[in-house]
Amino acid sequence: MTEEHAQYPEFRLRLRRGGPMARGWLVAQGDGKRGHRFVVAAGSPVRAKVVPSFAMRKPTSYRVRQGLIEEGAIRESERHPGWLATTRNIECSSPSAAAEILMGCSVNGLGLWRSADDRSLGAHLGRAAAGANRPWLIRGSNVSGLDLVQRLWLPECLVSLPASRLRQGVGQDTSKEDLWTVVQEDYESTATYSQKQQLVEELHAFLSRMNPGDTVCTISGGRLYVGEITGEAEQIESEDRRSNLRRPVEWQPTGYAYDVLPEELQQKLSVQHDVVDLSSVQAHIDGLGLTDQELVEEAEAVERDPSIELPALTARRELELPEPTDDLADELLVHDRAWLREVRDLLWDERQLVLYGPPGTGKTYLALKLAEFLGGGPEQVKLVQFHPSYAYEDFFEGFRPQEDPQTREVAFRLTAGPLRELADLASREGNRHIPHFLIIDEINRANLAKVFGELYFLLEYRNKSVRLTYSGDDFALPPNLFVIGTMNTADRSIALVDAAMRRRFAFVELSPRTEPTSGLLRRWLTREGREPEPADLLDALNSRIDDVDFRIGPSYLMKKGVYRDGGLERTWRTKILPLLEEHHYGEGVDVEKRYGLAALRESLG
Repeated sequence: MTEEHAQYPEFRLRLRRGGPMARGWLVAQGDGKRGHRFVVAAGSPVRAKVVPSFAMRKPTSYRVRQGLIEEGAIRESERHPGWLATTRNIECSSPSAAAEILMGCSVNGLGLWRSADDRSLGAHLGRAAAGANRPWLIRGSNVSGLDLVQRLWLPECLVSLPASRLRQGVGQDTSKEDLWTVVQEDYESTATYSQKQQLVEELHAFLSRMNPGDTVCTISGGRLYVGEITGEAEQIESEDRRSNLRRPVEWQPTGYAYDVLPEELQQKLSVQHDVVDLSSVQAHIDGLGLTDQELVEEAEAVERDPSIELPALTARRELELPEPTDDLADELLVHDRAWLREVRDLLWDERQLVLYGPPGTGKTYLALKLAEFLGGGPEQVKLVQFHPSYAYEDFFEGFRPQEDPQTREVAFRLTAGPLRELADLASREGNRHIPHFLIIDEINRANLAKVFGELYFLLEYRNKSVRLTYSGDDFALPPNLFVIGTMNTADRSIALVDAAMRRRFAFVELSPRTEPTSGLLRRWLTREGREPEPADLLDALNSRIDDVDFRIGPSYLMKKGVYRDGGLERTWRTKILPLLEEHHYGEGVDVEKRYGLAALRESLG
């Protein structure tokens, strides 16, 4: 170790469990722009093969490694058969570049290089999250349409942030509190209070939270470009005053078509800020452009614990809605499994569906049972019932009075509603491939535009996100969250459904005139071992009701109480006839004479 390396300990990198160990040192004085450089010691082992994706993901490290092999600085190892070895000290542009040259794959050297006391290189540099490659989105187009990505970032290997009014001397060590003071003064009359708050967050992220080794993403021309930050931030006087803060970046040579990116990644990329933390979708970013086999090979190259599933592979686990079975059709007394399959396919395609029909057609029961089957159990299903006074604050989030358990004081606190709770559950790690269902009973009884608010937009554009009214969070509906609504047509409400809702939901009719409802009662009676008379009576009743929206559903006659002594007559008198009295109100119709049991039995002979 030379004197210039003396202030840092020797770092080691094990290339395989129980295998050879590479050695190296951090160079204290970097060039300012590219940050600290790293020296790999002569005699360090080098993997003989690179993973297939290495040249694409890390083109610079790949070229440097090939050049070192060609010039003889890396050649076959005499000490470790089957390995290569360095023949001299090799200075690299960063600890990550050093690790990549040795291992032949994309890695973060800050976490892999470790001292004798097993502390990571990142920890020695004071980075608590060293080894954790944090991904970021930085936008390269301003409001006037100038695309800095193609003009500046890609050709000059950098990423930038506009800060033309920011004073000189603001750097990585500037706290967020000091940044706020600086921004208040420097942008006093040119930005609103909320704009200043957002600027402070973005400046702090760019200057202090980003580190060499972090991933940076940007969008240009319908493509996502990905690179790695290779140095510290610097402040310059740019000619156009649009790129005053800069960081060096090694960009991958090609971009990824935005339209085919995973939906969860598209949602996060749609957040309208100049700097966005993408940690929640890191697994999707790590897997871009790689096959499952290439991901496994990269993991094997860094000797991951084989018992731990790769996050990128976990993120790719397909969301599925299981195929309806004959057992499910039998349980629900559906006439044909193909009908259930069609409902399942509609849910898969549209994500939102409404079951509509007259009272008693089993809409809510079917919605619950189907959701429990498709979601794998009742834990993935939540039911809410809309009513005229139901509001956004009840449904999604709002301020509600809550008592502090310690002080016993009551204060208004932001509280999540059922949709927010279910969305948070569905988006948790490990849950994202499991379908979750929100059942909205009587969905037409509330003012939908008022209840959904800005979420109405998300029902149609699932790959987008919106800024929430109360919390200010950027929110997107998880891809694995499905909505099933039920709607009663007896009050004519379906005619009042606006085009916006019709566009966002698929509509499935449950009517006594069509299957699976028309024959439901007869199938139920057969299963229960009862006489078919109630089904005959119901068919005769509905044949006398001209308005299909007021025909009577079978569920009124699918209860045990109907089949006790006098139960059928009692149900007819107290449940069914009152519905028909209301239907014919003011028309002078003798409901008992037209729809009563005696009249129907007489007609049946």
